[in-house]
This record gives sequence, C-alpha cells and structure tokens, in this order.
Amino acid sequence: MSSLSRELVFLILQFLDEEKFKETVHKLEQESGFYFNMKYFEDEVINGNWDEVERYLGGFTKVDDNRYSMKIFFEIRKQKYLEALDKHDRSKAVEILVKDLKVFASFNEELFKEITQLLTLENFRENEQLSKYGDTKSARAIMLVELKKLIEANPLFRDKLQFPNLKSSRLRTLINQSLNWQHQLCKNPRPNPDIKTLFVDHSCGQPNGARAPSPANNPLLGSIPKPGGFPQLGAHGPFQPAPTPVAPLAGWMSNPPAVTHPAVSGGAIGFAAMLKHPRTPSAANPSMDYPSGDSDHVSKRPRPVGLSEEVNLPVNMMPVTYPQSHSYPQDDFHKAVARTLSQGSAPMSMDFHPVQQTLLLVGTNVGDIGLWDVGTKERLVVRNFKVWELGKCSMALQAALVKDPTVSVNRIIWSPDGTLFGVAYSRHIVQIYSYHGGDDIRQHLEIDAHVGGVNDIAFAHPNKQLCIITCGDDKTIKVWEATSGTKQFTFEGHEAPVYSVCPHYKENIQFIFSTALDGKIKAWLYDNLGSRVDYDAPGHWCTTMAYSADGSRLFSCGTSKDGESHLVEWNESEGAVKRTYQGFRKRSMGVVQFDTTRNRFLAAGDEFVIKIWDMDNTSLLTTIEADGGLPASPRIRFNKEGTLLAVSTVDNGIKVLANADGVRLLRTLENRSFDASRSASETVTKPLINPLTAAAAAAAAAAAAATSSGTAAPSPITAMNGDNRSMVDVKPRIADESMDKSKVWKLMEITDTAQCRSLKLGDSIRTAKISRLIYTNSGVAILALASNAVHLLWKWPRNERNSTGKATASVSPQLWQPPSGILMTNDTIDNSPDEAVHCFALSKNDSYVMSASGGKISLFNMMTFKTMTTFMPPPPAATFLAFHPQDNNIIAIGMDDSTIQIYNVRIDEVKSKLRGHSKKITGLAFSNVLNVLVSSGADAQICVWNTDGWERQRSRFLQIPSGRPTSNILDTRVQFHQDQQHCLVVHETQIAIYDASKLEPVKQWPPRETSAPPITHATFSCDSQLIYASFLDATVCIFSASSLRLQCRILPASYLPQNISSNVHPVVVAAHPSEANQFALGLTDGSVYVMEPLESERKWGIPPPAENGSTSNMSTPPNGASSSDQPER
Repeated sequence: MSSLSRELVFLILQFLDEEKFKETVHKLEQESGFYFNMKYFEDEVINGNWDEVERYLGGFTKVDDNRYSMKIFFEIRKQKYLEALDKHDRSKAVEILVKDLKVFASFNEELFKEITQLLTLENFRENEQLSKYGDTKSARAIMLVELKKLIEANPLFRDKLQFPNLKSSRLRTLINQSLNWQHQLCKNPRPNPDIKTLFVDHSCGQPNGARAPSPANNPLLGSIPKPGGFPQLGAHGPFQPAPTPVAPLAGWMSNPPAVTHPAVSGGAIGFAAMLKHPRTPSAANPSMDYPSGDSDHVSKRPRPVGLSEEVNLPVNMMPVTYPQSHSYPQDDFHKAVARTLSQGSAPMSMDFHPVQQTLLLVGTNVGDIGLWDVGTKERLVVRNFKVWELGKCSMALQAALVKDPTVSVNRIIWSPDGTLFGVAYSRHIVQIYSYHGGDDIRQHLEIDAHVGGVNDIAFAHPNKQLCIITCGDDKTIKVWEATSGTKQFTFEGHEAPVYSVCPHYKENIQFIFSTALDGKIKAWLYDNLGSRVDYDAPGHWCTTMAYSADGSRLFSCGTSKDGESHLVEWNESEGAVKRTYQGFRKRSMGVVQFDTTRNRFLAAGDEFVIKIWDMDNTSLLTTIEADGGLPASPRIRFNKEGTLLAVSTVDNGIKVLANADGVRLLRTLENRSFDASRSASETVTKPLINPLTAAAAAAAAAAAAATSSGTAAPSPITAMNGDNRSMVDVKPRIADESMDKSKVWKLMEITDTAQCRSLKLGDSIRTAKISRLIYTNSGVAILALASNAVHLLWKWPRNERNSTGKATASVSPQLWQPPSGILMTNDTIDNSPDEAVHCFALSKNDSYVMSASGGKISLFNMMTFKTMTTFMPPPPAATFLAFHPQDNNIIAIGMDDSTIQIYNVRIDEVKSKLRGHSKKITGLAFSNVLNVLVSSGADAQICVWNTDGWERQRSRFLQIPSGRPTSNILDTRVQFHQDQQHCLVVHETQIAIYDASKLEPVKQWPPRETSAPPITHATFSCDSQLIYASFLDATVCIFSASSLRLQCRILPASYLPQNISSNVHPVVVAAHPSEANQFALGLTDGSVYVMEPLESERKWGIPPPAENGSTSNMSTPPNGASSSDQPER
C-alpha cells in the first residue's frame, strides 16, 4: 500500500473516533495493521477479554513471527490457564492447555511438561515459581507491564505505537478544501452553494438550467493528464517551473547532497537526477492512482509458468525459427554442445567461477547445490539442503520448515574473487561457503536474512569491504558484512516483494539497483537516506537488471503476469528506455532469464531456444536450439570470458555450449588430462584459489606443461577491468604443488599479545581453579564451574560494538547474577570441594544445568540460579554427566565406582547400570548416528555401548607411549566429531581420532619428546576442522583435525601477564558453538580467557600440507543427521 493510502487510513481512523464508532475504529486498526492502540489493548487485558486480545493482536503479529511475539502470546495464554486453575475449572484449564498452549511444546517441551504438571496440584501456588502469584487483578496488571515491554521491543510494532499528530477533523477539512476547489471551477458560482452529496463532483447549475461543462472537458482549463504517467513540459498551464538540468550519473555520485530535497521537472526525469532526489515529485503526477490489493500481497517468488510441466510438453511444440538478420562469424556463437551434465534436479540458477573458467556452480529446485568441472565432466561437489544451525534460526523459519520442508535455490553466485559463493533459498536464509580449490568447500556463514523467500543475492565492495546483498519477500534489501555476517544496512521503501538486486559502481561511488514484483525500480546508496529512484520497469512484474562486462551499459529483462517479455537498454542519465529488443513471442511460457557477454551480445532463454541479440541492434540476431531438449524458458549463464554458455534442460540436466574459443579450451583441458593420466606420478589436482596469484600460478603451470610437451603456452588474458583471467583451467601436478607448499607453508607461532586477541573475563567473585568450562549453545555466554563448587556465568551484551550479542574477545562480558544475588553452588561432602571431581551438563535450550561437585547432583534454573531439585547422594559420587541427544530427561552419569548409570529424571529412576571400567568414569559422549554411547575412564579404557539395550559392543585400552611417565593431571576424555562417526580421544600422553563403529584409531599425535609437557585438555572446534589443545606449560596448540598436524602454536606470553606464576596453566578448553576460530581457556588460578585470531588474519594459520597417506576419511555430517551439541563436560 502506498504511503498516501496509509495516511488515508489514519484520516479515516481519526474520523471514526471523532464520530464515536468505537468498535469500527478498533476493527480497522486490526485489519490495516497500521496503528496498535495500546490503551484499548490494556483495557481488554485488564478486563480479561482474552479472545478479543488475541484477535486484536492477530492483526499485527502471529505466534511464530519472532521470539517477542511468541513470548507475548505465551504470557497471555499462560495467564488464562492459571485463572482457570485458580477457579478450579479443570475442564477449562485442560481445554486451554490442549488448544492454546500445546503450540509451544515444540519449542520448549520441558516448560510445557512443567505447565501440565500444575494440573496435578490442588493449588498451583505450591509450585515454587508461582508461589508469589496474587489475585487475578494484580496478576493481570503485572503481566501487562511485561507485555508492554515485549510489544515495544518487537520490531513488528515499530512505528505502529504512535498515532500521527493531526489537526482535529482533518478528513473533513480536506473534503471542504476539495469542495471549495470544485466550486471555484463552476462557471456561474453561487454565493452560498447548497452541497447535498459527496458522491459526484459539485457543480452550480446555470441560471437557465443548463449544466456547466465538466472540468475535464472545459477548453479553458486545458487537458488534465491521465493518472500514472509523467506529463510533458507545458502540461500544467501557465505556471511552469524551469526544467531541472539533468546531470550524468557521475555528477550525483561525486557530490551526493547531504540533505535531500524534492524538485519539480517538467521533462523526463533521469536515473541520475532521481538518484539525487529521494522521491518522484508529486507535482509531476497530479492524479493519485491507488494500487490494487493484489500487488501488495505477493508472498511467493514467481516461478516460471509450468515449471514442473515443462518436462511433459507435447512433442508437436517445436522451437520457432527466426531469420538471421546480420552476418557474423559463426565462431562467435555457441552452437556446439560441448558437454551434457546430469544434475538430477531442475537447475534454477548457475554461475561460472570468475577465475577458473570451467568451474560451474548449480542450484536446483529441491535446494541442492552442485559444483562441476566442465573440463573433466566431473561433479566435484554435491550438497543437499540443510539448515546448519536450526536452533539459531527464527521461529518463523522453523515453523515453515516443519509445515513444508521443500526448499528451492533462488540464486547461486560466486564472489568477485571466487573465494566465496552464496546461495539464496526460497525460505528465509542464505548460506555462504568458502572455496579452497578442487572439491574443498566449507561452511562460512548462515544468515536468517528475510521473512519469506530470499529472492536474490549479490556481492559488492562498498568502502573496500566485501559485502553480501540480499533481497526478499519481506520487501527489503539488506547488506551484510561478508566476514562475520553482521548486518550493515536495511533498505525499506518497496511496496512489494523485492525480486532482484544489481550492485554497481561508477567513479568509486557504490550503489544498488533493486526491482520489485510491482514493477518498481529503485536505487540506493550505502546510507540511510532512502531510495533515489522510483521508476516502472517494462512488464511490471519479474525484472532483473545487469550491466555489460565493462560496466558502461545497463540492461533489464522482465516478464509480465500475462507472459509478455521485455528486454531493454536504459539511458542512465535520463532514466528512460533507450532501446527495446524485438523477438519475444506474445506469451512467454515462463519468466525469461537473460545474460550479457563480451560487451557485445545479449542472450535470453525463451520458446525452447536461446535467443541472441547484438547490443547495438534491436532485431533478433540468431537463435540456438542446442540440439533440442530445452525447457520453455531455459536458465542460461555465460562464463566470464564468454567462451562457454550453460543452459538448463528439461531432463534435469545442463548443456554446456561453446564457441570456437570454448571448444579449443575444453580440448586443451582434455589433452592435458589425457597426458597426465598416462603417468601415475602426474596425477592432477585442483589448485587453491588465491585472487592475487591464481592467474600467475595458472600461467606458470601452463608454461611448465608447454615446456614438457614442446608447445607454446597460452598466455593469460587481461580483461579491461584489470582482472587477470586465464583462458585455461590449469591443474598442476601433485609433486610440484607439494614441493611449493613445503617451501611456502610455515607453522604459525604466536609469541606476544599483538599477534592475537585475548580477553580475560572479569571476576568479582574470588574463585579457585576452573574445573569445567562450556559456552552456552546460543553462543552468547560462558559457564564455568570452579573447584569451590561455585558456578560463574558471563553474558555478552548486544550493542553497537557487538551487534550479534555473541561471545567475542573484542567486547567484555558481564559476570551475571539474578536480582536475588544468589549463586549456583553445588552440594559438597565434608566441606572439601577442592578434592572432589566436578562435572556439569547443559540442556540444549540453555535453560537448565545439571551439576555435581562430589555431593548430590543438582539441577539449576539458568535464569534464576535456583536449585530445582537434587538427587543421587553419594556414594558413589558423579564424575561425568551427559544428556541423551534425543531426550533431555535421560542422563548418562559416570560414577567414581567405575559404573555408568542411565537415569530418567522425570520418573526419578535408574534405567540401567553399565559395568566395564575398573576406575572412575572420566568421559561420556553420545552419537545419534551410530546410536551409541562412548565412555572413557581413568583406567585408560574406551568402551562403546549400544543405546537401545545398553549393552557393551566393544572396548579397548589406549596404547601409552613407552618411556612416557603418566600422572593424574588429566584423565581420558572423549568427544564426537561433527560427522558423529569419529571420536576424539584425549589423554595426557596423546591426542587420537578413532572410528567409533570399529573402535580403531585413524590418526594419533603423541608428543615426539618424552620430556614434552603433558596435555591437559583438548576439544574440537565447532566445525570439527580444528582441535584446540592445552598443555601443562600453558602453551596452546591448534591442530588440523583432518591430519592431526600442528597448524598454530600459542605461547603463554601472548595471553598471560608477565609476572604470573609458572604453576598457572589451562586445565580446560571450550570451543565456541558457531565461531570456529574462537575458544576459551579455564586456568588453575581461577581466570578464564577468550581467544580469537586477529581480525586481519581471521583464522589460526593455514592448514599444513597433507603428507602421503595422511588424508582423513572423516566427512561432513550425513544427510539427515544433526551435528552433535557441544561436548558436555
């Protein structure tokens, strides 16, 4: 809805309120969703009109919109439930529980169970947390205070809590002004006109009874322009402002105004001029045309018409042939089908690598992504859609995926240097991968970017910083920092879902074009001053924009709802269509996609063919059938050199077409591959991508290959924009690469504070040694258990320096305590906690912690620090705790008598007691893929137990290196890899990776010197790519998990004060749950340090080159298997 339409609603609300139409006022407030009347809401809550309260709220938000909305509805329904219990109306309470509160069970099952248990109490005030519940009136007043805070914090209520400051009876005033204007237009105006109706324009009758001519046809007034268009100069009568001179695009870029102001221009208004001014001037469009409701509520990204039916089209629908209008060398056109690739699902988006010209990314209609080497016809990577961290996604996304798990790729694209690529999905999120050459892609960022579908994604470099630009169904464009995923800008102004974005720059000024489903084109600078352009795209529906390769020419291609397609070139300085290309049929059978190549040609997929135009001629140049088998509107993509063209096919495949240069390129690669395969010592591998050295490396490798074969090496082509791009995708030999790596690679050693970021956490409570340490699963806090049985919780604030609110070494957290000031302190025996074994485990939702320090096991509420219950008094004492991954009510408890007890908290019962160790249990880890529990003990033994019947499957003892004395510094610990099939085993003498299904070591790292300091602790990084290990001499070593080779060494001087005792060292290491390069250390002096690499480094060194036979067979989690939680220590 336009801003004027919105203001009209406010005028009507004011009128209805003044006329005392109270029910109608609140109904319009709810249905429009423009103004939330807090006073009315308060009255309904205080009066307990719960149905009306929820109905009114429903006009502004739904239960699963966000966490604030969920909390609002939960508090209301909980109050309704408690009131029913207070009246002893059990049947009503059960009805509320089932109908209203059950929806929250999927988000917090434990809380729902706790609420259900209130039914069993005679008075729910017997529950400790409800003991202070007063009468109904006071309870509603207390809840109302909380609801107001939640509503004010909820972004969905932004700008909806204040009614505009209007003069009284504003609507009547406007009507009177209109009637006065109409009366002035009367040919024979009467002094005191009698206005009897508003349904038609006012007109005073002539003395003889004849009617006055209507204003629209009065020759004295001239013609009134029709709604929707910009009138020509002179259309407004005698009072004409001087036309505003139109500056070129570079003009507004070089000196963007500090304060925007509207200006009226009678002539054509250009992109350049409109980028300088915030909105189209209202004077240029005197007639107001309200958009239809249909244009405001398009919630889905339009798919090509008949997408799924394209495979089954009748055989008599043959491609249309067009006459050839120009003579060009046939070598210029991609006529040859050089490759046919079988993707397995329908390609929706494709993109070639910007440096390696034969690497092709593909995203499909079922959410799969693929990476192909077109040269070798090899699919290097395939990934099925999976949310990496579902718990961190919005409730709206979680609910949407539960309701309908189908997801499509809307766009897939490489970053400008090819080190990253982004995937925009039809549900809320974008995923960013880093590319390290060959088949090595790694998870980099996952962003819950938009409400609804993410329709497009692009990369740009504003302020010399790589950013990600997204747009979506929520009518916004957002800009994210590409390293951390921090949101930098949100551009609002579109009135329909945003379909595409096109970032660009001229004369060092960066800007973004965007198009929406109502056909509007807008342009944005990287500021908060709003859109600089507001124009209509031809077709008024799905439009994409693109520049020519040299950035000098702007094109757009769009398809209307009726199937009419428009390919045009824009005059940027005038904001007008410069050229419209001919050759589309009247009714395209899908949304037409297009691409540009070599600053010379345009291509679009339509009518089962690829249509080609010369940029300088509007007539269709040629068509390419690609041997048939194309859908009605095929997806197309050129590589950067324009030698290859990828086209989607009806059989879920891709055809790669090549011009003469492309054919030669592919043949060159085939010959190299054939030559290399003739010698076992010349096995090829993919080079790592480095934007600064890729072209040079390719040229050097090509020269080496040419020298060996006696042929001249092709030289890299330098493009006009300065990018070095090689015409051939050169694959150097392993021997050469490993030799180069051995020369280049160097162990990263951090020796002083300037080489890393370290933060000592403040501690106002004097504590002893840190015995246990863990990040919360949300990553916003760190929980420690000291050897005096006291828990410490540090929480990071969300502010300008830390927009995510997550743990970081750049911002100091607060040592958090509830208002009551109580501490979470474990039960102890004989007041000697220092000698006890300490252990704890955190629930998945961070709500509860189960902990023990030699005495009873305690269950604490993490919000209040209150002890909810205690159980299992010693002996034996608990030494390790682990929650079952699928049932938080089941806990595995390791004991100091060498047994493991499987305990059900809900029914307070030991289900099984496992025996197999001979000394105390020191480690427990569940695998929900193998359905096993792995245990480790002080006897240096590892056991594997089946979680179905709790039977021991196998066991083995660690091999302690000969000559290595052992102590009691550290007992054996176990932790599962992200793939849930390999297990990290840590002992003071070694670090090892085991295949848990066979309980056989895959890799092992023992210190080479027998005098080396013992290992005190080790843990996987959150992505299982690294292993962080601490040592008795306070050194921290970081290993590559795939090879167990040392990658980085952090010396004590880099994070510890100079005057600290030599006896101070880390005893526990914790890894951040989502930041792979962040970890925390708990030390013997009670201090905790958070460690991160420098922002310029971003990671702890470079993985060492793989040695022969050192490649790990560990993989990413299998499809359908969730990654394990943090290790419960």
